[in-house]
Amino acid sequence: MSWIAWIVVLNKLDPFESTGLAMGLFFISLFFALTCTFTVAGYYFRVWLNKNEVFYSHINVSLRQGILLTLIAIGCLLFQLLGVLTWWSGLLFIGAVTLVEFYFMAKEEA
Repeated sequence: MSWIAWIVVLNKLDPFESTGLAMGLFFISLFFALTCTFTVAGYYFRVWLNKNEVFYSHINVSLRQGILLTLIAIGCLLFQLLGVLTWWSGLLFIGAVTLVEFYFMAKEEA
């Protein structure tokens, strides 16, 4: 459903007419679409790797990592929109989000 909403936003809204509304809906619909896709893919990847574990324990980790991957993608899109995306700024952004994930992983183990 989120991908359908994103496609509707792409086809129906002109970013040159209503810049704020079109860009806002574009990024919100893309956020939900990518989060759902990354979460489902991560969940099934974890289920496939760990066949003898409880499945519901993978949902929280998959959702968190799906949101973080989505933030990376949308952050790089925003950097590109602003014209400041270079390879090293993208890598720094990915590194910062990776550190956030390491923080959450360390907090879970403690």
